[in-house]
Amino acid sequence: MSGAGTRITPLGEYLRDRRTKLDPAALGFSLKRRRTPGLRREEVAQRANVSATWYTWLEQGRGGAPSADVLDRISRALMLTDVEREHLFLIGLGHPPDVRFREIESISPRLQRVLDALPLSPAIVKNATWDVLAWNAAAAALFTDYARLPPEKRNILRLMFTTGRTIDAQMHWEQIARYVVAVFRADVARAGASERIKALVAELSAQSPVFAKLWQSNDVQTHGEGTKHLRTPDGGTVALEFSTFAVDGRPDLGMLVYNPATPKDAKIIGKLMEAAQKKKRRQPPE
Repeated sequence: MSGAGTRITPLGEYLRDRRTKLDPAALGFSLKRRRTPGLRREEVAQRANVSATWYTWLEQGRGGAPSADVLDRISRALMLTDVEREHLFLIGLGHPPDVRFREIESISPRLQRVLDALPLSPAIVKNATWDVLAWNAAAAALFTDYARLPPEKRNILRLMFTTGRTIDAQMHWEQIARYVVAVFRADVARAGASERIKALVAELSAQSPVFAKLWQSNDVQTHGEGTKHLRTPDGGTVALEFSTFAVDGRPDLGMLVYNPATPKDAKIIGKLMEAAQKKKRRQPPE
C-alpha cells in the first residue's frame, strides 16, 4: 500500500523499473545487504547528483515536476538509451527532450539494402547537415557519382550551389534553390545542428551570392512531397516524384526517394544506369 502523500505515477513507475535493471557491481556499488535487484534510490541520486530525498519523492509521485536538467542527469544515471530518454521526458514533462546533435558518418548495411532494392528510383540517405551518407545506383547515375567525391564534398548544399552539373540539371534552379535552403534551415534547427553548420554557411555565402541572399531571408519550409524535373546528361529531361522518409530510431537521418513519374521516365533512368555502368567499366581502377 502506498504511504501518505504517495501515489503511483507513470514517471515514478518507470524510474523504479529502470533502476532495478542496473547492475550495482558494474557501477562500483557493493552487493552486500541487498534485498531487491538493481540500484537503490540513494545510489541513483548519487549518480545523478540530486538529493536522495527529492529523488525518492519523485519516484513516489511527490515533489512536483522535475526540470529538464534534472531529468537529463537522471537519464544518464540510469544509462538510458535515446528512446528511453525520450520516453522519460514525455512522461515526466509532456514533451521530448531538446535534440542533441550527433555526427553520423555511415548507415547500417540493412538500410543500404533498402536503397539498393529500389532499382529505378534514385534514393539517398542524408544526415542532419545534409551530407549524403548513402545512395543507390540510380542516384549515382542521375545525380552524381558520389563514390568519386571526397566525403566532405557529398553535401547537398555544396552540390546545389557550387557544382555546375548539379546547377545545370535543375530546370527551375532558382525556385529549387530557394526551397532547398528553406528546408535545410528547418532541418538543422530541428536537429540541433545550427552551430555545426556555421562554417558551411560561411563558405557557401562567400562562394554564392544567391545562397547568401537566400540564407539571410530566414525562410523555413518542410520537405514534403512533390515532382522534380531534371535535365539529363544526354540532353533530355526526366520527371521524378519525391518523398522524404524518417529512419526509425535515427531522427538525425532522412531518406529521399525519387520515383520516376511515368514508365517513360523509368526507361530514361534505366538507360542512364546502363551508360553509367559502361563508363565505369572503361575507367581505370583507383
